Amino acid sequence: MKIFLTYDYELFFGEPSGSVEKCMLEPTADLFNLARGKDVFLTFFVDVGYLIQAEKYSELKAELKSVKDQVQEMIALGHDVQLHIHPHWERAVYEDGRWTMNVEGVYKLSNFEQSESDDIVRSYKAYLENLIGRSVTAFRAGGWCVQPFTHVMDVFKEVGIKIDSSVITGDFMATSQYAVDFREAPQYSKYAFQNDVCQKNEDGEFIEYPISSLRYSPLFFWRLYILGRLKPGQHKMIGDGIFISQGGRKKLVLMAFTIGHVSSDGYYASKLNAALEKSMNMEHNEMVVIGHPKGNTKFSIKSLGNFINKNHKKHQFTSFQRES
Repeated sequence: MKIFLTYDYELFFGEPSGSVEKCMLEPTADLFNLARGKDVFLTFFVDVGYLIQAEKYSELKAELKSVKDQVQEMIALGHDVQLHIHPHWERAVYEDGRWTMNVEGVYKLSNFEQSESDDIVRSYKAYLENLIGRSVTAFRAGGWCVQPFTHVMDVFKEVGIKIDSSVITGDFMATSQYAVDFREAPQYSKYAFQNDVCQKNEDGEFIEYPISSLRYSPLFFWRLYILGRLKPGQHKMIGDGIFISQGGRKKLVLMAFTIGHVSSDGYYASKLNAALEKSMNMEHNEMVVIGHPKGNTKFSIKSLGNFINKNHKKHQFTSFQRES
């Protein structure tokens, strides 16, 4: 089995957005330590919009340098760096020591006019490639909002994006800011597609590596919320920001079975071995795990470490660059 441990390297987008130290630098260093010496390679989808906006503010010079240095460390350690776009950064402003982010109507690339969206993809990719000194070919949409794919298809061809990893097979979510609908995505761990990420096309020019999914019971989420209150030392996120609203998602998952991503964040990390067993039973060749350094907890770091130690000699922990 090829296991892709992938991380969206970013701040929060609620109020507050959190600090670079707690959301990115410190928890990413913990991930480096887990992978070190085990032939375990991580993929970091770097939120380039933050970097570009931070360049505009002299007071952020030191923290921006720290982030850039850590991205360089990712490369030096053999990890993968790929493109992550949250286009609402185009409207973000840093004032009074904090980011003000209005995500309404600008959360996904398809919210923008075609020419503006194309320019965002071009400029963000060029910035990242200039930073790391090599080309990037894989993409993850902010909030998984890769639909409609036709909005980015032509510019992806132009700039050489060939791989997407935004689909969560079977998932559906709609909020005031964004919506994803992957209920019709094929049950494959890797497939070619052309103009629709949910339709396999053997002749397609793009490859989808969907984020692996599981069916979660309400009991799982009740445990998550209860443990967070009973044992905050183990289950409190390292990241010190707040998520944007998910439009009733929290209430839904406490009441009904739902399909969701396989993740190394927080209590989700307790399901990593179950997800691997499911992937093997389905005779998949790949398993993609999503995580966010900001979502690390003491519990998740320990659980992920146990998962790596148990499996790194039996399975291949790889990255998109290594598979390209």
